[in-house]
Amino acid sequence: MSASKNLSLSLRRTTSLVARAFFNFTHSSFALIGVTVLFIAIALFARPELRQVGEIKLFGWLQERQLELTGLASDLVASDRATATDPTDLPKQQAAVAFWLSKKYRVAPEPLSALVSEAYDVGTRAKLDPTLILAVMAIESGFNPFAQSPVGAQGLMQVMTQVHSDKYQSFGGKFAAFDPLANLRVGVKVLQDCIRVAGSVEGGLKSYVGAANIEDDGGYTAKVIAEHQRLQQVAQGRSVPMWPPAVAAPSSHNDKSTTVALN
Repeated sequence: MSASKNLSLSLRRTTSLVARAFFNFTHSSFALIGVTVLFIAIALFARPELRQVGEIKLFGWLQERQLELTGLASDLVASDRATATDPTDLPKQQAAVAFWLSKKYRVAPEPLSALVSEAYDVGTRAKLDPTLILAVMAIESGFNPFAQSPVGAQGLMQVMTQVHSDKYQSFGGKFAAFDPLANLRVGVKVLQDCIRVAGSVEGGLKSYVGAANIEDDGGYTAKVIAEHQRLQQVAQGRSVPMWPPAVAAPSSHNDKSTTVALN
């Protein structure tokens, strides 16, 4: 009986010691975490440059995650984005394209330069020729970010907003269709999908305009390809005549009531 009591007492003491040690450890750990957080907060307050670096890294990580999940890059704060830029600040090739388009389509060079820069950036990531993206914009809307066709194609690249409303969610919703940079990015994603499914640029353009299943696309593909070739020449530094714009108003979807799901 005495041995049993001793064993029970020993177990209680051991349990008590373990519990006390666990409490001390966790208490110290939480205290250590609290002190660490406090020191980090003080450091960030005293060193704004550290906070800025942290914010930039966090913003970059969020953008990368957005791109992985949706294939679309979005800006979290639209007001921080540049919607206009000095064309002379662009690389020589981009500046030449911006000035040429500005003169041809009678659009201010500063906002057009921002679009050219964005087209080159997005095009590189999407593995699409930036001048093809700009050619689509030219034929679709004449660089009018508020353009709308009778069947609901909207913005610079005349994306069918109702069909692709999900792609605008990361930009704040369907009204982002009239945000030039958001519309450009969504339009590039749609164009990229069209070309991938069709297996060629020409086939992708037919699909983009909603003519994938019909023979006649109203000359749309030929217009885009012709403008694309002119822009390639401009980018190469060649002198290209200021021919009249192929369209005076958005027309890519205005007579296509049977637009396919991709566009």
